[in-house]
Amino acid sequence: MFKYTYERLSAQDNSFLFLEQPNVYMHVAATAIYEAGPLATADGGIDIAKFKRGTEAVLHLIPRYRQKLKWIPYVKQPVWVDDPHFDLDYHIRHTALPRPGTDAQLKKLAARIMAQQLDRTKPLWEFWVVEGLSGGRFGLISKVHHCMVDGSSGVDLATVLMSLTPGYEEREAHQFVPRPEPSAGELLRDEVVRRAGMPLTAVRGFLNFRKQTEDLRAEIGKRMHALGELAGYAMSSATPTPLNGKLGPHRRFDWLAMELDEVKDVRRAYGCTVNDLVLATVAGAVRKYLHYRRVEADEVDFRVSAPVSVRRDDERGKMGNRVSSWIVRLPISEEDPEKRLESIHQVTDGLKKSQQALGVEMLMAAAEWAPAQLLSLGAQASSGPINMIVTNVPGPQVPLYMLGCRLLQMFPQVPLLDGTGLGVALFSYDGRIFWGFNADPGLVPDVREFVGMVRASFDELRDRAGVPAPEADAAGSGAGGKKAASSAAAGSSRGGNGSMST
Repeated sequence: MFKYTYERLSAQDNSFLFLEQPNVYMHVAATAIYEAGPLATADGGIDIAKFKRGTEAVLHLIPRYRQKLKWIPYVKQPVWVDDPHFDLDYHIRHTALPRPGTDAQLKKLAARIMAQQLDRTKPLWEFWVVEGLSGGRFGLISKVHHCMVDGSSGVDLATVLMSLTPGYEEREAHQFVPRPEPSAGELLRDEVVRRAGMPLTAVRGFLNFRKQTEDLRAEIGKRMHALGELAGYAMSSATPTPLNGKLGPHRRFDWLAMELDEVKDVRRAYGCTVNDLVLATVAGAVRKYLHYRRVEADEVDFRVSAPVSVRRDDERGKMGNRVSSWIVRLPISEEDPEKRLESIHQVTDGLKKSQQALGVEMLMAAAEWAPAQLLSLGAQASSGPINMIVTNVPGPQVPLYMLGCRLLQMFPQVPLLDGTGLGVALFSYDGRIFWGFNADPGLVPDVREFVGMVRASFDELRDRAGVPAPEADAAGSGAGGKKAASSAAAGSSRGGNGSMST
């Protein structure tokens, strides 16, 4: 007789389930655009059967995609178990835009999909294959609950599903034999045994920590300081702005593409990091936007959460979350763009030295021992109070292919935290940086204007640095995939949907 099998969610993974509430759904998403390539059918559609076969052939490499949540009675702790009723047709949806489909229509579809909660009784992911895009392209909207992946593991997942070469041979799918799942009584019994062993586990953990630490007192002091700094942020409120308030049921999605070389040239000119430049660009855009909404920015304490990966090299390719965060005050009261960047550089340099991110890491480590009610409070403390989330995930700088179809663009969609009406996510890939803007239209009805302000804010920094602006066709130079993507984006910009491209 087979023994039941399950995996317990970490406290950090579980925290994303606790943060979810009506109109606040904690799934991450991305809208990718591919060349139709070998998936194109004779009538201009997409061969969805081939796409499903190709996806099914690699699912054994990511078993979490065939697992669902099951809850331990009384303690509100979820575990992963194999779904005996897994149906790939439920998770891969096939739809189409009216031909010739525009990027503006694709954005609207992505926003609607982002606004819908994932079904917790099934594996927490969906793929939407969208045919009908102009220029021989198709879209792929991926949607995965944050309790399954963070930004880094999401990129690792993409490399499993895609390849570095356009060549593709169909493979047979591995037979899926779901492992027996435990009963509610067995889960409860295992949890009682686990909690009984907690004191011994804690002692072993401390002894191991002490063995690996050269200066125990200094290390403990550093961690206590990081935790105190986090508590200080949690106990004081950020200034409410038009970007903040109670979230409604709808979303709007927009995007922006930049050349990575252009961004790196500006970074080198200032001697800062790409993240510093991104935060300074966002700070300038927020200042412009608040003035646009007739809000005086000089007295605003505007804070962003900037996720920081703490994933070790030996953890690459594993599902789940290994992420902490910085709480960064943006100097939006500063009018001069160079001074804003200098201020942010000083702040992030100080955060690196103080290792503020350790505070969230420690909070989540402590939450492994805490009851569910304290985990809920810890999740809220680690995510705010803030005005906005800004996350930047580096991706591969070489072309990727899915079933032989070249990936042209990928625009990330970060979930909106409670009270934050706009989230900004960046993903770099194949020589470009793709910005995704997820907004609640009730709070930010004019996200397209904010996208334009981001572009203008970056241009100010570039011009001050003396970096020449790219030529009109610079985004289309190089590989044909980039040129096609740039042309399509330029076409949608002419349509007035707020898309902008370098």
